[in-house]
Amino acid sequence: MSVHRRTLLKGLAIGAAGVIAGPELASAATAKPSDPERDIAFRSWSGSGLADGTGDGTSLLTGALTIAAPVGTISYTDPFKGGTLDYEYATWTSPWTAVGFTLTQAVASWNADTPGGTWVQTELRGVTPGGNTTKWYVMGRWAADDALFTRTSVGGQADADGTVDIDTFVAATGTGLDSWQLRLTLYRPAGQSITPAVRSIGAMSSRLPDPGKYPNSTPQAAQGVVLPVPQYSQDIHSGQYPEFDNGGEAWCSPTSTSMILGYWGTGPTPADYAWVNPSYADPWVDYAARNTFDYHYTGCGNWPFNTAYAARFGLSCFVTRMRSFNEVELFIEAGIPVVLSCAFKKNQIPGATYSTNGHLLIISGFTADGDAVMNDPAAPDDAGVRKVFGRAEFESAWRNSSGGTVYIIHPASVALPAPPVGQANW
Repeated sequence: MSVHRRTLLKGLAIGAAGVIAGPELASAATAKPSDPERDIAFRSWSGSGLADGTGDGTSLLTGALTIAAPVGTISYTDPFKGGTLDYEYATWTSPWTAVGFTLTQAVASWNADTPGGTWVQTELRGVTPGGNTTKWYVMGRWAADDALFTRTSVGGQADADGTVDIDTFVAATGTGLDSWQLRLTLYRPAGQSITPAVRSIGAMSSRLPDPGKYPNSTPQAAQGVVLPVPQYSQDIHSGQYPEFDNGGEAWCSPTSTSMILGYWGTGPTPADYAWVNPSYADPWVDYAARNTFDYHYTGCGNWPFNTAYAARFGLSCFVTRMRSFNEVELFIEAGIPVVLSCAFKKNQIPGATYSTNGHLLIISGFTADGDAVMNDPAAPDDAGVRKVFGRAEFESAWRNSSGGTVYIIHPASVALPAPPVGQANW
C-alpha cells in the first residue's frame, strides 16, 4: 500500500469514540507554557494586519493585498506547460521576525485568490547567528488552478546557509536563522486589470531535538470528544488521473484536506468537478488532487499548497507544528479537527496495519482513555476510514518523523484556542 505524502527525510534536529461534538463547540482552555527543548513559533499577518508590512505597488482593500500599480514586468517561461508570457507584478514585504531561538526549519503558508491566470510567489530570507543576511529562497509559486499557470515548488536553491526541501526551508548543518522575513510577489498577465488577492501570509519556524527525545504526553483535555468529520477513502481513487501523483493511492493529503472541507460544509461545487469521470465516487477528492498538485515535486502533498487550496473556500488555513497531543486536544475541544503528517512502520502503532514513509491523516478526537480517533484515508472504502490509533506510539511517530507538522483549517468565525504562553505556534 502506498499512502505517502513524500519521504520525510528533513533533519528534525540539526547539530471507543465518545460524545459527538460539532463545529460549534467552543473552548476556553489555554495551552501550557512552551517546552524549551521544542522551539516552535508561528507568525502571520492577515486582514488589516497586512498593513504592518511594506508594499511596493500593492494596496490593501477589504482585508486583502492586491495589485494597485505594477512596479515591473517579467517574462516567465512555464517549465511544465511551455510558452512564455509577460506578467506585471507588485510586492509586499513583511516586518522582520525575531523568534528568540536559532531556527533550523521554516514553512511558509498563505491564503490567496488567483483569478484569470494570476499567481503569487512567496519567498523567505533570514539573518544567521554570524550576522549574514541570506538570499531570498522561493517557498512556492501558487495558482488556484492549473489552467493558465502551473503551481510549483522550486528546486536547486541550496547554498551555504540552507536549502528548500519542496515546502520547507532547511538550514545548513551548523547554522540557522535568528530572524526571518517574507516577501510576497503578486503577478498578473501584462496589460490586464485583474489581480490576485492575498488575505494572509505567515511562517512556522522551529528548532527541534534529536528524534526520540520526546517523552509521551498524558491526556489533559478532549477525552471522549469525537468530531463528526466525514469519511473519504483515498484507496477508492486508485488508478484515477495518474498524471496527478499516480492516482488515489498517493492522495492522502488532498483526501484529508477534502474531509476537513466537508466537515466545515464547504468545498468545490459540481460545476467545479464536472470534468471528473461521473462514475467516480467522491469526485471532490479528484478535484482536490489536481488543484494541490505541485508540478516540480510531482505530488499532491506539498503542505502549504494544501492549506492554500482549502483557503479558496473562505477558510483560514496555515501550516504549523505542535509539541504534543496536549496541544491537539485543545483544537478538538474547540471543535477543530487537525490534519497530521507522519511516517511509521507496519504494526508500530496499534491500529495502523501498514507502513508509510510519509502520510497525512486526521485526528478527529480522542477516546475516553486518550487514544487518537482517526479519519485515515488509507482505507479500502469510506466506511473504513474511522480508526483508533494507540496514543503513545502514534504521538511518538508523528513528532519523530515530521516534527509534529499539522494543517489548521477553520472558518474565521470559529476561534482558535488560546496559544501557548511564551512561544505561540498558532
